[in-house]
Amino acid sequence: MKKIVVVDDEADICFLLKRFLSKNDFIVETAQTGKEGLALIESVSPDLVMTDFRLGDITGTELLSAIKAKSPHLPVLVITGYSDIKIAVNVMKLGAYDYITKPLFPDEILITVKKAIADAELLQDEPQSVASHDENAPHAPKLSRKASSRMKAGYVMGESDVSDNLFRQVDLVAPTNFSVIIYGESGSGKEAIAQEIHNRSRRRDMPFVAMDCGAISKELAGSELFGHEKGSFTGALQTKIGHFEMANGGTLFLDEVSNLSYEIQVALLRVVQERKMRRIGGSKEIDLDVRILVASNERLLDSAKNGKFREDLYYRFNEFTIEVPALRNRTDDLMLFAEKFLEATNAELGKNITGFSKEVIDDFVNYSWPGNLRELKNVIKRATLLSDGVLIEEKSLPFEIVNHRKLKDLDVEVSPAPAATAIQEHADADDSKPSLKTVANEAEYDMIMQVLRDVNFNKSKAARLLNIDRKTLYNKMKQFDI
Repeated sequence: MKKIVVVDDEADICFLLKRFLSKNDFIVETAQTGKEGLALIESVSPDLVMTDFRLGDITGTELLSAIKAKSPHLPVLVITGYSDIKIAVNVMKLGAYDYITKPLFPDEILITVKKAIADAELLQDEPQSVASHDENAPHAPKLSRKASSRMKAGYVMGESDVSDNLFRQVDLVAPTNFSVIIYGESGSGKEAIAQEIHNRSRRRDMPFVAMDCGAISKELAGSELFGHEKGSFTGALQTKIGHFEMANGGTLFLDEVSNLSYEIQVALLRVVQERKMRRIGGSKEIDLDVRILVASNERLLDSAKNGKFREDLYYRFNEFTIEVPALRNRTDDLMLFAEKFLEATNAELGKNITGFSKEVIDDFVNYSWPGNLRELKNVIKRATLLSDGVLIEEKSLPFEIVNHRKLKDLDVEVSPAPAATAIQEHADADDSKPSLKTVANEAEYDMIMQVLRDVNFNKSKAARLLNIDRKTLYNKMKQFDI
C-alpha cells in the first residue's frame, strides 16, 4: 500500500483526508505543523505529501523547499484556500506536482493523488525499464540511447528521420521567445510538442498553462483567458484568475486557436501587442510576460483569408511554424510510442504487461491510425485493462485494428458522379482534357460518396473506412457540397 503524509494545521482537514484516503487503500499519517511534517516524512518515507500552504510555524513554500532539498522526486500536492496566482506560480516553480484549492472535492483529490504517485513511479522506473528490454524480443523493443534521451518529460520524440527533423526544430526554437504555430492532425501530439518547447526553454521553471479553445463556449472564453472580477457579470461570485495570469512568466498554449470568436481575437491581439491586460470588469492593468504557443489542425492563413481568423493576429503568432507528422508517417517510431504508453498504463493500473505479441505488432504497423497518438494511447490503455497474460494479444484490440486488412481491401465499385460526367462532357466538347487536380477531386468525391452510401451515411464508419478522422470527412463533405 502507498503511504501518504498529510500536513495541515486544521485537525478536521487531517482527519477527513486520512479517513477518505485510508478507505481508498492508502496508509496515511498526519502532522499539524511543518516541523512535525518534516520529521514524519523522514521517518515514514512516503510516496506522496499533501500540505496546506498556510501552516502555523512555517509556510507551505518553506516546507516544499525543505522536502525537495532532501527528496527531489517526492511528489508534493499543495492545498490552499487562497485564490492567489502567486502561490500557484511559486509552488510549481519550487517543484510541487500540483496544487488543490479549497473546498476540497474527494473525486478530484483521489484522481490527482493517484496520478502523482503513478507519474513519480514512472519517472523513477524509466531508466531501469529502458535498460531491461531484451533486444531479441520482438514484443519488447529496446529504446536506443537517442530515444531514451528524449523521454525526460514523459514524451518520446522518436528516432526516425521524420522525428529527427521535428526534434531539431524544437531544439532550435525552444531557447527563444518566439511565438510558435504548431500544425498537426487531431491527436498527433501538438500539446506534447508545446510542452517540450517549454521544458527546453529558459521559462522551464515557470508555469506551462494549456487551454483548449475548441472546448470552451464563446461566452466563457474571455473569462478563461483574462479572468474576471467578482460581480463583473451574472454568476461572477468571486474573482477568477485567467490563463494569462496563471502563465505569467511562463508559457501559454492555445490549442485549436481558430475556434476563438472574433471578439476574443480582437482582445487577444491587444494583449499580444501591448503585453498588458485587464480582467473582465477590472480597471487595473496587469503587466504580462508570457510566451504564446498556438496549435491548429487547419491552416490559420487559410482561415484568415476565409474571414474566420484575424490576419493581423496570425502574423503576430507566425514567428515560427512546426509541423507535427501524423502517426502513419512515423511507423519507425510506432513501437517506441507503444512501449512508452504501455509503461505508463502499467503504472496507472498496477499491471505488469511486458509487451506485445507478434500479431499485435503486425496489426499496429499496418493500421493507419487516423486518431494518431491519442488513438494509440487509448487502444493500449484498453488492451492493458483487458489483458490477463504477460503480453497484449489480438483479442484485446478493437475490431477495426484486427480487421484492418479486410477493411482496407473492401471492394468498392465507384460509379461516376453527375459532376464528373458534366466535366467530362465539357472536356469532350472543348476537345481538351480536365486538369490533373480536377480528376483527383472527382475521384475523391466518387470514393467519399460511394463509402457514405455503403454505410448509410454513418460518418464515423465512413471516416474509418476512408482512413481519415471525422473532422477531415466533414471538411471534405463541405468542400464537395455533400
